[in-house]
Amino acid sequence: MKPIKLLSGFLTVGFWTLASRVLGFAREILIAAFIGPGPVLDAFIVAFRLPNLFRRFFAEGAFNAAFVPAFAKRYEAGEDARAFAQQAFNLLAAAVLTLVGLGMLFMPGLVWLTAGGFVGDARFDMAVGYGHIVFPYILFMSLAALFSGVLNATGRFAAAAAAPVLLNIFTCVAMAVAAILGGEVITWLVWTIPVAGVAQLALVWAAAARAGIVLRPGLPRWTPEMRRLTAVALPAALAMGVTQINLVIGQYVASDIEKAASWLFIADRLYQLPLGVVGIAVGIVLLPALSRRLRAGDSAGSQDALSRAAEFSLLLAVPSAVAFLTVPLPLVSVLYERGATGPEDVAAIALAVAIYGVGLPAFMLQKVLQPLYFAREDTRTPFHYALVAMVVNAGLAFGLKPVLGWIAPAVAASAAGWAMVALLAFGALRMGPEAQFDSRFRRRAWRILVASAVMGGGLYAAASWGSWLFQLDYWRYLALLGLVVLGGVLYFTVGQLLGAFRLSEFRTALSRRKQT
Repeated sequence: MKPIKLLSGFLTVGFWTLASRVLGFAREILIAAFIGPGPVLDAFIVAFRLPNLFRRFFAEGAFNAAFVPAFAKRYEAGEDARAFAQQAFNLLAAAVLTLVGLGMLFMPGLVWLTAGGFVGDARFDMAVGYGHIVFPYILFMSLAALFSGVLNATGRFAAAAAAPVLLNIFTCVAMAVAAILGGEVITWLVWTIPVAGVAQLALVWAAAARAGIVLRPGLPRWTPEMRRLTAVALPAALAMGVTQINLVIGQYVASDIEKAASWLFIADRLYQLPLGVVGIAVGIVLLPALSRRLRAGDSAGSQDALSRAAEFSLLLAVPSAVAFLTVPLPLVSVLYERGATGPEDVAAIALAVAIYGVGLPAFMLQKVLQPLYFAREDTRTPFHYALVAMVVNAGLAFGLKPVLGWIAPAVAASAAGWAMVALLAFGALRMGPEAQFDSRFRRRAWRILVASAVMGGGLYAAASWGSWLFQLDYWRYLALLGLVVLGGVLYFTVGQLLGAFRLSEFRTALSRRKQT
């Protein structure tokens, strides 16, 4: 995959992921306005995080890491890749159906394990009730991840990247209808989630069929191929799910403080926008590209793919992190301060956003470095690193709680993110030159840092000078738009002048994407 084609793939996945995240913003804004931080939202967050936690184990994380290289190898060699995908489909469906049954049966235990502070108040029973409704979502999303892996491995990124948009469309419409009709918004929200999961599965299932990979439900068979796939997937599950595990640990630590789970959740969703658009896009496109080049013995091509992915990640991760650090209050105020979310909530969420911003580049770089291991079908090493990162996260979250209170989980998550990146980078040193960043990346990286710093200074000065605008009902929206435009102009102007990037590269990639 040539550099421009690789960038085009990043942009294709990034475009649809951006659409999903923007609609996700709309969803979170509606949740904050109609429900707001408090017991009901705390309970919903705990319930909804359960399928999302297991989704990282059984779906995108572990499955893509194990399935995509194995499927792509068979597909490109002209072997019967469809039969391999069918076996994986049957095994995955049986495993997740069993998980759903156990989860429904032991839901009170799951809530107790992930939010022990809820015990003894109304939030516990609400979380159990919501959990029974939303937990089957994991079945639909796990199977959707299989079909997405098929599509990604064959170079068809659009449908798989577009599927998550449906969840946000369905939930936004449901909450709006509930508010108009005077119904319980939370009830409409929780029942819409499994319905949206069915729609997402249908979309990628049909797209895979059009690509010539037609799969049908069947009985699982424990073949040598499936034993190999499982052996690779199990350690990958923990390695890829470390972020979700860290979030659950943070949730547990903060669960005895009312509203803390809500504040951390909303802040997490805000920093997930750039992480989702760039980090996930890079991870999805980079893994198949590295797998192909390593099989072909193309060391120079592997190094180029890795370096361009890292470059693309830093290009948006660093300025995003700087913005979260310098102007979190205006961002959070304009996006969330309305309805059931007041100034006290905004101040707490802004603090968490700034702290998560420190870890944002690390979370993105993980998406770049992990495929180095997964493309070699080495999932054990990242698993061991993930264990270390989880220990760091848990130790800081519990250890800092008496000193920092509810914000300790955010500090711990960012620190654990950087610990994971350091371990992944150190381990890559043993892989040879194809796993190292090239001279162009090293040349451009410091220029990106300088351009971001200039942008951050401009944003801070402008926000301080115009702070009064953010106190006005309607002017605050224009004020935030002005900050975004100012930041973009400063960053891209300084970056172009310093040689941190070339805007012509983006025009070429976009042109190629349109032709494709």
